[in-house]
Amino acid sequence: MNVTLFGATGSLGQECLKQCLEAGHTVTVLVRSPSKLPPALRDSITVIEGDGLVADDVARALPPGTDAILFAVGVDEKTSPPDLCTDVTRHILAEMRRQQIPRLVWCGGGSNLRPEDVVTFGARFVRWYSEVFLKHRHTDKEHQLQLLDDNTDLCWIGIRPLQMKAGPRKGIYRLGYNAFSGLSSISFADCAHAMVNMLEDDTWVGRVPVIQY
Repeated sequence: MNVTLFGATGSLGQECLKQCLEAGHTVTVLVRSPSKLPPALRDSITVIEGDGLVADDVARALPPGTDAILFAVGVDEKTSPPDLCTDVTRHILAEMRRQQIPRLVWCGGGSNLRPEDVVTFGARFVRWYSEVFLKHRHTDKEHQLQLLDDNTDLCWIGIRPLQMKAGPRKGIYRLGYNAFSGLSSISFADCAHAMVNMLEDDTWVGRVPVIQY
């Protein structure tokens, strides 16, 4: 597949990039700082220098023949602009419509609850904590999710990790609307593993399952 990856220089994005290449996909990335890409992988991908907040840069990163998009953009509480993920996603959706790009797989957050969730005390705690201490990130992901809910005619799949941390790729985890809490976690490698698999798996189209061990 011809895949464009947004957020390739972050911890999750680097795992997505590595695993996409391992799966045999042809990868284009849009990055503001190409020097932050893993040196060993730069010669294996097409690098577009630009900003996801600029519509023309997003269009340049989605060449004709793009089969799917991976969204691994992270939010920094102190430095990211308001609605970073939402605004980049808006540009992506516009280009998906223009070019009829078949699929978007994106990473959200566990504090954004869905009607299908098993809402336990732990889930309520995660939401409260995020609203109070991670408000910037939580609000952006809420807006991003609402934007995608307003565009269900496009093919998208979301995934909601809780605590993401460094660790090995196990390939064994729970993916669904299972109960979760502030102690639920997943490695960057396994979150990427699920996202890369979703490029060719229709199981969760239009849905946003939680991923956790």
